Amino acid sequence: MQHTENFSGIKINIEAVDITIGEDVKDTIRKCIARLSRFYGKIEWADVYLENKMDKQTQQKQVSIRLGVPGNDPFASDYGDNFHALLTEVENKLRRQLEKR
Repeated sequence: MQHTENFSGIKINIEAVDITIGEDVKDTIRKCIARLSRFYGKIEWADVYLENKMDKQTQQKQVSIRLGVPGNDPFASDYGDNFHALLTEVENKLRRQLEKR
């Protein structure tokens, strides 16, 4: 599933591999990007990659986000069992990277 939208001037590209994500996950993504954009105002785009690896016993889900900002693009990824919790963790990792700029 691929989904692209313009959210507050930021182009969000969501790619969910072999799964369909609900509106609640999309809303969580929007909230994460909104919090990051308030923290760092120069975000032009965000690529969000979601995957559910059914063959694994634990930590089946993966979330990766790359932000388009001037200079090197921050990237963070994490594995776990809940997309909402993973999005929050990846947001925190990205915030720490943006703080270093």
